[in-house]
Amino acid sequence: MAISLLADHVYPTVSDIDPKQLAASGIRLLLADLDNTLVPYGVLEPAQCVKDWRRDLTAAGITLFLLSNSRKPGRPEAFAQKLDIPWIGHAGKPKAGGFYRAMERMGCTPEETAIVGDQIFTDILGGNNAGVTTLLVEPIRLAGNPGRYVRYAVEWPFRALAKQRSKK
Repeated sequence: MAISLLADHVYPTVSDIDPKQLAASGIRLLLADLDNTLVPYGVLEPAQCVKDWRRDLTAAGITLFLLSNSRKPGRPEAFAQKLDIPWIGHAGKPKAGGFYRAMERMGCTPEETAIVGDQIFTDILGGNNAGVTTLLVEPIRLAGNPGRYVRYAVEWPFRALAKQRSKK
């Protein structure tokens, strides 16, 4: 199997992803990363725009499902409960196992599933490994961890290629 680091589509934020378009393309399950995708690192409450987006996803027939690598005890569960969505923590992305567990739990196939995340080497690579549609968003905030700057610098060429490909 070829390794793919390119996202299928690129958006500035999750709120820019149109639930109706996702539904029209056959997506029924949207897996979402937590930190720097839905909220900045350490933020415990979903912003109103995320709550509104989740409501719009539900109205379009799409289940939002939190798929997080967070190892902070209780963080993914507590956040998911505030949005009333299913979740898996310690997902092990980019390995495909967490993706498959989520799809099995929700009764969806890879063709009916997408992942949205801010990281190429976990969210996008994992989604491509699992055969789902991959949606890349810009990280909400880089501040606070110098390692994030390095990681995003390494990811930059893949982000640029994915953006170019997404516009076609």
